[in-house]
Amino acid sequence: MVQQLQAEATSDIIYPESDGQPMADNTEKFKWIVTIKENLEIIFAANPDIFVAGELLWYPIQGDNKTRQAPDIMVAFGRPKGKRGSYKQWEENNISPPPGSV
Repeated sequence: MVQQLQAEATSDIIYPESDGQPMADNTEKFKWIVTIKENLEIIFAANPDIFVAGELLWYPIQGDNKTRQAPDIMVAFGRPKGKRGSYKQWEENNISPPPGSV
């Protein structure tokens, strides 16, 4: 009898909320990350469907916790504001941050 191995269920995959990397390399970079992120929040404050984040891990592929990025600033158009531990694209109507998120 041959026993078939089952693939790991995607619900068992852990998507860490931290990559252990420092947020900024220096105080000047940190200042600009915060300044840009907060100004984008102000610009888009009236639109409930624009999500702005800084240094948030973004997982674009369900089932793959190795492919990830933590852009300094990311904006997702068409996604509601709110708190997230990470940005799992498949849970966000498959909306990715646009190219140019830094």
